[in-house]
Amino acid sequence: MLRVDLDAPRKQRHTARRIHDRLLGEHGVTGLSYSAVRDYVRRRRPEIAALAGRARPAAFILQSHAPGAEAEVDFGEVWVELAGEKTKCFLFAFRLSFSGKAVHRVFASQGQEAFIEGHVHALTTIGGVPTGQIRYDNLRSAVSRVLLGRNRTESEHWIAFRSHYGFDPFYCIPGIEGAHEKGGVEGEVGRFRRTHLTPMPVIDSLAVLNTVIDEVDAAEDARRITGKTSTIGQDFAVEVPLLRPLPSDAFETGQWLQPRVDRFARVTVRCYYSVPAGLIGRQVRVLLRASELVIFDGRREVARHARSVVKGSQTLVLDHYLEVFTRKPGALPGATVLAQARSNGWFTSAHDAFWAAARRVHGDAGGTRALVEVLLLHRHLPHADVVTGLEAALRVGASTADVVAVEARKRTQQSPRRTQPLWPPSDQPVAQVVSLTERRLADPAAVIGGLPPDPRPLPSVARYDELLTLRRAGGAPPSTGRVS
Repeated sequence: MLRVDLDAPRKQRHTARRIHDRLLGEHGVTGLSYSAVRDYVRRRRPEIAALAGRARPAAFILQSHAPGAEAEVDFGEVWVELAGEKTKCFLFAFRLSFSGKAVHRVFASQGQEAFIEGHVHALTTIGGVPTGQIRYDNLRSAVSRVLLGRNRTESEHWIAFRSHYGFDPFYCIPGIEGAHEKGGVEGEVGRFRRTHLTPMPVIDSLAVLNTVIDEVDAAEDARRITGKTSTIGQDFAVEVPLLRPLPSDAFETGQWLQPRVDRFARVTVRCYYSVPAGLIGRQVRVLLRASELVIFDGRREVARHARSVVKGSQTLVLDHYLEVFTRKPGALPGATVLAQARSNGWFTSAHDAFWAAARRVHGDAGGTRALVEVLLLHRHLPHADVVTGLEAALRVGASTADVVAVEARKRTQQSPRRTQPLWPPSDQPVAQVVSLTERRLADPAAVIGGLPPDPRPLPSVARYDELLTLRRAGGAPPSTGRVS
């Protein structure tokens, strides 16, 4: 049977199970276990193929790598318990071929934005760019089409990125046949996953996990790779001065998209994300990054969300719908956005208590509108101060937004001044605007002293003297009418 399989189609060759069934059913063999057939087939099939000249033992050649010249990149699957749910994520690995220094990052996807962001993090961590080639398999993040041989059609954003950093890619043979061409990083992904991500990590966010991974990567400089006498850190120290310097300008890793806002005040970017309700029906610009997306109306940032890892999920912000709830107060109690605000802790028990008190006094519609007025305070005052104002209002039995505002502002004045805007929340640095007019008014003498000399004569006011002669006869007082 195994000899017949040499000329049979690849997908119609005998398996060990099929051989066992045929021996029992067609040849009357008895007392033969499946495990005995399986072991025999595993040993005998390669021998028969070798005797027929159909297969040869694979031979591999050891390679030596110059310091600072080459690196390898790959993605691998990894499972984590993220916010209480078992979630499939992807481990990005960048490995220098000479020292074995590796940089890792976990992303929610292996899309192009994650692929490029992983490169930026890795190159920044090692402090330079390899002078030779970086080896890849044929990821869609880089390759849009595999051509004959080593030729590839690359995506435009990937071409722009590698041109910005100035390195050459090397694409391996597709499939398992080319896995050995970047065997270093293939083994690194498995080793790191077994060593540091087993058992399955339990985390609240990928940012927390990546912070831990950065610490692990730094600690592994003391590790010795099998067959080497020096540590990874010692070999990496040899590579650092040989790396090409990083470019001075930053590269935007995200992708620009232009979705339209639907009637629920959401944009669809693989998942659903809310925007201010005033943008319904308009086309906005979205910068999609690996861990977040930023939404712009023209040049103005209107929303910023952490990227969701659950396909089809909704990420909604209560503040985006407050103007709608003013007109439709009955929609608030069952709103999905309110349920999300409660689950993430933004809408607290103090909000609920104030809402209940306001509805008892003002009715359902009036009480809800009073709550919306309180929620609008969050745009100008810190969240904790508004909650303090709510608690103070409840203690005195008040159910109006004015009392909450007064108490919240008292708390704000007692706290250190904030240097960043309260809404929308952002981790990005705040730009400092310098007023040139204010600078001039601060020291006008210095400004005047710095002006060039004016050779023109001083102006004369003699022509204004004739206005003094325009009096009524008889010494009457000057006319109060208009002088022509």
